[in-house]
Amino acid sequence: MRGAVIPADRKPTEGVKILLGDPRKAIVRLSIPMVVAMSFQTLYNLADAIWVSGRGPDSLSAVGFTFPFFFLAMALANGISIGGGAAISRRIGAADPAGAGRVATHSVVCSVAAGVLTSAVLLLALPGALAYMGAAGEALRLSVLYSRILVSGLPLLFFNATAVAILRGEGDAKRAMAAMAAGGLANILLDPVFIYSLDMGVAGAAVATVLSMFVSSALGFYWLFVQKKTYVGFRFRGFRFDWGILRDIGRVGLPASVAQMSMSLMAFLVTTIIAKVGGTTGVAVYTSGWRIVSIATLPMLGVASAVTAVTGAAFGASEYGKVRSAYVYALKAGVAVELVLAAIMVAFAPQITWIFTWSEESGALVPELVTFLRVLWIILPTTPFGMLSSGLFQGTGKGVFALSATLIRTIVFTVPFAWLLGVHCGWGLQGVWIGMAAAAVAYIPVVFGWALLYLRRLQSSA
Repeated sequence: MRGAVIPADRKPTEGVKILLGDPRKAIVRLSIPMVVAMSFQTLYNLADAIWVSGRGPDSLSAVGFTFPFFFLAMALANGISIGGGAAISRRIGAADPAGAGRVATHSVVCSVAAGVLTSAVLLLALPGALAYMGAAGEALRLSVLYSRILVSGLPLLFFNATAVAILRGEGDAKRAMAAMAAGGLANILLDPVFIYSLDMGVAGAAVATVLSMFVSSALGFYWLFVQKKTYVGFRFRGFRFDWGILRDIGRVGLPASVAQMSMSLMAFLVTTIIAKVGGTTGVAVYTSGWRIVSIATLPMLGVASAVTAVTGAAFGASEYGKVRSAYVYALKAGVAVELVLAAIMVAFAPQITWIFTWSEESGALVPELVTFLRVLWIILPTTPFGMLSSGLFQGTGKGVFALSATLIRTIVFTVPFAWLLGVHCGWGLQGVWIGMAAAAVAYIPVVFGWALLYLRRLQSSA
């Protein structure tokens, strides 16, 4: 027996009907729930930073120093889930529900195993790595404490990412949204209880985050394995790995993981550069400011997931015109949305910074944080070009294309520009911010031109 055996006459769900319908309507109907879902996912760490800021710069820096490692784990989890979700969408487009079920089964097995392994490795490596990054004294002690609790919950994170991707891959964006929203809400409510009421400080933030992961995972488990009202089905009894399915998941999932790891590497390198020119205070500014930028780019995460699902289904059905239509429509809408958000971020930068500087201990960060936002607003309208092009490549099975596009942005552009202006030219923190902004602009013609060329070749091959 290899994976799941699904009846060929399985009836399509409402989500599958949306996925296979008008691509522009599908982008809208799948994007909106996923934008909400991605917002709550980001609240896992955002809520920690907001509440922990009341404990002073050392506690806030502990969250910042840990972020690259947590991001690394998320990269692995999301890689498996993206690869599995894209493969499921392609099989749905090709009218192969049995194949979609086998992919889903493999995705769950791989994600749980990877979550356990990643947790074990990070628990061993964290103290030395945090010290190498520049954490010292009380900041190092708090960073180790926070990170060890957080990575202990990684198996839950991996399973939840895959469960959400399976739902999203078959067009069920509403339940995917509900699972992620429930976890984010739980984290918001539990953070003040554990950090302040129970006086656990930064350790309490980590405990609250792990419990919120459990809430999301429990919902996903119920829908997939107890309620069983999904288009795909599962069978684990007698399970054996099918290398063909693993290759199909891996050709998108592995590059997606490496791509997101490169973002973790970028965060690691940029944090190291910032620690060199701005110390612990600079790291706190970067951590807080980047979270604000991340919130503003959240809509693109939701739209990109919709682009992957819709283009994957259209590609599986050999409807290449739909592939182009979905990508172009999503890109136009994405740029418009991010321009509006950029204007809001610039106009209300002082008010926005209050979220992370409401305590007396964190008040000194305000001037640098305002400068950060008013320089890096340009990242917002440039983000759709990268994210949505990667979504297109992943949906159509071109994982290496998506990886290459990400590496160009993170390693070839962002890190060198930040180092050149911040360290080499001696411009300090402001030089780092300007370098990151310049890299975002320089990246647009590379990735957009590549996506258009790929679509032209795809349609000419039909």
